[in-house]
Amino acid sequence: MKHTVIFLVCILTITTSLFAQDKSAFQLVPLGVKGGLDETNLSAYLVAPTHSNAFVCLDAGTINAGITKAIENNVFKASSTEVLQQYIKGYLISHAHLDHVSGLIINSPADASKTVYATNACMTMMQNHYFNGETWANFGDEGPGYQIKRYHFQTLKLKQEIPLSNTDMMVTAFPLSHVNPFESTAFLIRHDEDYILYLGDTGPDTIENSDDLKQLWTAIAPLIKSKKLRAMLIEVSFPNEQADTALFGHLTTDWFYKEMKVLQELTGEKALTGFKTIITHQKPPIENMIKIKTQLEAQNSLGLDLIFPEQGVKLEL
Repeated sequence: MKHTVIFLVCILTITTSLFAQDKSAFQLVPLGVKGGLDETNLSAYLVAPTHSNAFVCLDAGTINAGITKAIENNVFKASSTEVLQQYIKGYLISHAHLDHVSGLIINSPADASKTVYATNACMTMMQNHYFNGETWANFGDEGPGYQIKRYHFQTLKLKQEIPLSNTDMMVTAFPLSHVNPFESTAFLIRHDEDYILYLGDTGPDTIENSDDLKQLWTAIAPLIKSKKLRAMLIEVSFPNEQADTALFGHLTTDWFYKEMKVLQELTGEKALTGFKTIITHQKPPIENMIKIKTQLEAQNSLGLDLIFPEQGVKLEL
């Protein structure tokens, strides 16, 4: 009897451990997934720990239309106003191109007080060109024009982890090159010992004459090997037919896999097998988006778990 009890305890311990490893750490709600043309579906992703309603928004190209779609899909039981004002605790803006900030700007009159996070270059651009009292009212607490002070503008220092206000998450910003020398940003989000990585728009290091991606891969490789990095969101804007001279700071399928092989050299051959890789910023027309998916799946010798997000459809990671 004693041996039977010990055996059952061991089985229960092993099962519990395996279940804990498989249990999701983050929930991701795409408010917008495309890389252009469709103004109702541009880059914006809500992320929060599982079972929490304290989200931060990764970029903000589309907000209201995405919230509406998520409500239609029963992701949220609250009204769109409640989600906007109470569930979204802040915005992490990778760069100031309109397809990444237009939702933030347009929805600001209806929003509640919260923090907008960006690097110095991105924040300066938003203050000079958008929240300046001329092209749009200055809803921030810095910059030109009358300051409404609904948003706290918090400038991020690169490679320095800080807490995200009113959430249980932390963030570290890493530089990206988006038509060198124009800057974009990657955000490494941490909750307890789990991480999720979001990349804003980026070109490949070779084309950008940069080592920003190589430095990012070096930083996250240990997290992939230890299985602490739950997922990565990364753009693939064009199919392989797009010429290198017309990338405009983006990735094709080929360039995506070239960068993944650089990452694989740092993680080891098998570490990327099954790694959740969420493909963002696919640019219309629909024919190109179909090509991107087909090419990514056909070239996936690394065994990545490729995920193609849909607006308003929640992912557990």
